[in-house]
Amino acid sequence: MKSKTFHINTIGCQMNVYDSSKMAAMLVNMGYSPAASPQHADLVIVNTCTIRAKAKQKATSFLGRLASAKRRNPGMVIGVGGCVAQEEGRRLLGRFPQVDIVFGTHAVSRLPALVKQVVTRGDRLVDVETTPAIDEAMPTIRSDMADQHPGMIAQCSEFVTIMRGCDNYCTYCVVPHVRGRETSRAPDMIVKEVEGLVSAGIREVTLLGQNVNSYGKKEGLCTFAELLAMVNDIEGLMRIRFTTSHPKDLSRELVDAFGRLEKVCSHFHLPVQSGSNRILKRMNRKYTKEQYLEKLSWLRAVRPDIAITTDIIAGFPGETTEDFEETLSLLEAVSFDSIFAFMYSDRSLAPAATFGDKVPEAEKNRRLNTLLSVQEQISQQKNRTLCGRTESVLVEGTSRIMTGKTETNGRLQWSGRTGSNKVVNFVADDTCHNHEAIGTGALVDVAITDGFAHSLRGTAVSVTKQSVKTEGCTYAA
Repeated sequence: MKSKTFHINTIGCQMNVYDSSKMAAMLVNMGYSPAASPQHADLVIVNTCTIRAKAKQKATSFLGRLASAKRRNPGMVIGVGGCVAQEEGRRLLGRFPQVDIVFGTHAVSRLPALVKQVVTRGDRLVDVETTPAIDEAMPTIRSDMADQHPGMIAQCSEFVTIMRGCDNYCTYCVVPHVRGRETSRAPDMIVKEVEGLVSAGIREVTLLGQNVNSYGKKEGLCTFAELLAMVNDIEGLMRIRFTTSHPKDLSRELVDAFGRLEKVCSHFHLPVQSGSNRILKRMNRKYTKEQYLEKLSWLRAVRPDIAITTDIIAGFPGETTEDFEETLSLLEAVSFDSIFAFMYSDRSLAPAATFGDKVPEAEKNRRLNTLLSVQEQISQQKNRTLCGRTESVLVEGTSRIMTGKTETNGRLQWSGRTGSNKVVNFVADDTCHNHEAIGTGALVDVAITDGFAHSLRGTAVSVTKQSVKTEGCTYAA
């Protein structure tokens, strides 16, 4: 009998990507196999995000398109998970008659039971209960599934959630309302999960949390710096990244970890949101611009080559021209390697939605474009200074910019990232030592020849750790 198939559409943050991988593993354990498209799936799930208006619009648009697919295949089961599901709950069943399951951010582990009930009884279900906040028992897609479902296996890098929820209540943010209060996982469970990933071929992990700097404090667990040291000791792991950090909780202990833990990458994402102290206070960020700059000085003193990236909101309610100019000045003063900048949008559960002094849409758009233009010049200038240097690059695959054409003058073009999280597109020829060993998961020394605003280009010099195969997974030996 033909096995049932599933398709998961993931929208939003890295934590949603992690949750979707857990959903996929559970569905595979139920006997489902992945479908290439939602139109050909027996079960379709959209894992949603409500942090910004555009993400929510993507989810509702996708659900709208599924209506015709459901009419063609009435047996199709459609589920909505993630933050929109948590926020909207039963209202989604009314808005979208084609939806069968609405499950919130705390109900991921209960997905198999929900699917079984819909399939066997035809019920339409809503589960937005807020317990458990974090579930250790959810499976992970690993090498034992690789032979049957190779497309579902990460090739060299994977996310690991170490905590969920947030206790900060920034006035623009809905995370505490849709993901709940801050809860940390036990360190031994995190280490065990990373060890399992490494044994399956993963060579880089990104530790995830809404505010990793406060990891373990409520539960009396180890500090985040101590957790990093535990993960750093895992044999076979090559790189450790993490996100996101709240500036108010950045400790000297964590900064010092950059100087003593060799696997922690030379990159720190530290969201500032605004360069105006007045706006930071209105956002309830609990730090000043001066405190933010001081902590950056700690990082650069310990790791002079560290890449600093950030988030910025353009047009927060009440932001004046002078406030915006202060943010532009901060960009110039810090010289960020890159930024993620977004126009402010009201979120119904966030306090800022009730603020009356909104910035007009056209002005928000102008400020956003100005931020991006200024930062593009800064990024390009910084990347050009890397020309002539040799960088260690973890290969992620063939270059995306060469889609449909992977040869350049007879040479295959690869893409990967440096320890400082810069994308490098590179080629290799016979002059590259051990060039035949290059593949996804290999660690390659690349001579940088060009620097652009969003990437680097270079030529492979040598392969320090080659790509090999084991149990259906590619990894660096």
